[in-house]
Amino acid sequence: MSRPLIVGLTGSIGMGKSTVAAMFEAAGVPVFDADAEVRAMQGPDGELVPAIEAAFPGSTDEGGVSREKLGALVFGDPEKLARLEAIVHPAVAAKREAFLIEHAGAPVVVFDIPLLFEKGGAGSVDRVVVVSAPAETQRERVLARPGMTEEKFAHILELQTPDAQKRARADHVIDTGTTLEQTEDAVIALAAELRAESAARQAL
Repeated sequence: MSRPLIVGLTGSIGMGKSTVAAMFEAAGVPVFDADAEVRAMQGPDGELVPAIEAAFPGSTDEGGVSREKLGALVFGDPEKLARLEAIVHPAVAAKREAFLIEHAGAPVVVFDIPLLFEKGGAGSVDRVVVVSAPAETQRERVLARPGMTEEKFAHILELQTPDAQKRARADHVIDTGTTLEQTEDAVIALAAELRAESAARQAL
């Protein structure tokens, strides 16, 4: 049975990955956003709220899971973090499988995975697309975010695979250091290339 070509979309903080994901969607490519799924499942009336409250009493309120309260409970505690991941990861995997079933007829699908390399997920996709931009552009974007500081930015970069390594391991790189129009043109062209690759695979 044929299946879509699975593309892993990733990129460091401030590189424009979310913008590129939206451009893929606009180009007709279905996108699975794991972070968005987690937010929905942990939001008001989210399906994971009861299990997380049971495992971590006091971590939820009327808005669902409180990231601040939950973070305070699990931060720096590997055992608690593992317990949380045991609740969240299977639920995300189930959503991803449902997404693949829903879009089984699509030639290409995109998995938006921020920590694709950091979590060892590159082997689970057919192609890797890295979103990149010059370091100074990245820095300007990130420091413009509310509450962001040089120290926080430096800490986040320490936890992420360096951009140069990501680009070296990518099958394709989308440069967002250009204009939005140029980036969109690059995404549209890449979507067409990936569809052609998918068609060639199906013909084998």
